[in-house]
Amino acid sequence: MGIKAFLIDDSAVVRKHLSETLTAGGIQVCGTAADPLFAWPKMQADWPDVIVLDVEMPRMDGISFLKKLMSEHATPVVMCSTLTEKGCETTMQALAAGAVSFVTKPKIGLKDFLEDKSNGLVEAVRAAARANLRAVSNVNTRLAAPRAVVPMAPAGAMAETTDRLVAIGISTGGVQSIEVVLKQLDRTAPGIVMVQHMPEKFTASFSARLNTVCELEVLEAKDGDRVLNGRVLIAPGGKHMRLKRSGAQYVVEVFDAPVVNHHRPSVDVLFRSVASCAGRNAIGIIMTGMGDDGARGLRDMHQAGAHTAAQDEDTCVVFGMPQEAIKLGAADDVVPLHNMAAWMLHAAHKPLKA
Repeated sequence: MGIKAFLIDDSAVVRKHLSETLTAGGIQVCGTAADPLFAWPKMQADWPDVIVLDVEMPRMDGISFLKKLMSEHATPVVMCSTLTEKGCETTMQALAAGAVSFVTKPKIGLKDFLEDKSNGLVEAVRAAARANLRAVSNVNTRLAAPRAVVPMAPAGAMAETTDRLVAIGISTGGVQSIEVVLKQLDRTAPGIVMVQHMPEKFTASFSARLNTVCELEVLEAKDGDRVLNGRVLIAPGGKHMRLKRSGAQYVVEVFDAPVVNHHRPSVDVLFRSVASCAGRNAIGIIMTGMGDDGARGLRDMHQAGAHTAAQDEDTCVVFGMPQEAIKLGAADDVVPLHNMAAWMLHAAHKPLKA
């Protein structure tokens, strides 16, 4: 059975070109509409597997519709929004409200984007069709709830440090999931370095939003930022981030380089640097996401003596990245989302591996 998609966008030109792109990619477009109020009765007649949704539309905006959709008829949603500062903020709200992923719709070069059959929309819709909506629902419940023989350390890593360091890799479904984890932590938590697969500009809004809802300090990382207890450094979209040592301190390096595993930032780039610089003083966590970025890097951390975990299948929106890490034997433990913060804090106080 093929995937059925429904397009909601106020531009007839956008609807036409995106419909052609999806059809060429083997996805059936079962309907289109200029806004959510037109879309709702059409979808009732033939409910889609995935909805491609614009943000700013007449009569009802995309976020309001998304909240209604998730409460009344939860369906995987791919946001297709414009890269502006306002658009970033709105898209982050949409992802937090339950959208599975997004595709960047640029203001400059929109015609080229629409005519480019490899613009990422087909892949995003296919991934959304496989999304675990039960996990999204459970994440929303958690967000409403209160906080609740190993190799020697590699060259470059200190044998033991006073503070632990946590490295997290996450992708599709991560906006909601990481909020569940971070909201359970306070300023005494170990310093966290994180890669969330996002394009340029979105990570600034993502970090700013998390900083307002968490007790932790959450920042989009800048080159040379120190890793400190109670601080989360998120790799900026469009750049790689790796860990470096400055004496006994850890700092991050933000840099340009080719994509790795189809991503920039790449989880593998971060994890491998953590394995090298922090060794068994580190904690590695891989969470919901499509593909295998981070699986080999988590294995490197595991082999360097770090405590490692992968999110379990039931609570992942997409089980790709954790599944690949588990297959490689990279995870000491497989942990459900709601227990991840507690696991992290327990790992931070466990004795170092011998």
